[in-house]
Amino acid sequence: MNDVICTVDTVLLTLGDDGLSVALLKREREPYKGVAALPGGYIHTDKDLDGYGAALRVLKTKTGIDVPYLEQLAAFTGAARDPRGWSVSLAYYALVPHAVIAAAGHPGVKLVGVDRLHTLPFDHAAIVAAAVQRLRGKTQYSSLPCFLVGELFTLPQLQRVYEALMGEPLNKVSFRRKMAELDVLEAAEGQMDASSPSRPAQLYRLRPEFRDRLGLLKRGL
Repeated sequence: MNDVICTVDTVLLTLGDDGLSVALLKREREPYKGVAALPGGYIHTDKDLDGYGAALRVLKTKTGIDVPYLEQLAAFTGAARDPRGWSVSLAYYALVPHAVIAAAGHPGVKLVGVDRLHTLPFDHAAIVAAAVQRLRGKTQYSSLPCFLVGELFTLPQLQRVYEALMGEPLNKVSFRRKMAELDVLEAAEGQMDASSPSRPAQLYRLRPEFRDRLGLLKRGL
């Protein structure tokens, strides 16, 4: 009996010039050598305590990025998804601000808009689609988009992130009421955004207890 191939694949999402974008890397070996794909790799049973740890390791090794938020998406399995044989991939997705990817400066990382993807190897297109669906669904009722906006941000900046993911404008008063209901933000004392066209705006950040987990609403935005 042939061994089952066990890997992790990670969907690293950010907001870039093309809107919601995913990070791709050219594969260094066959199959599909030289083709852009999701950052992925084998699970190392001697090093990785679990799939989560494997995904963190793969992302750090291949992109140089420590992600603040990582969530398991699904298991993708079957005999047809990998030409090397029957395989299991534990898929995860992570969100990072665009500035974090730029600061990492990895020359091989290419950001592509999720609505502009060409053919991807394996079943990576299906994995990206599942991650985007999960993100847009959770945007309706959670603090997940906060991981795309940066460490410090104004409420208008955060609202624009939610609007970009939901594809529709949000009422300012209603949005702020929902953010207060989530109770995941704290004002950065004494820190203001002086670039506001009218007057300096208060800067906010995630409260420490929500920097690696989500806040949830009982009713959506």
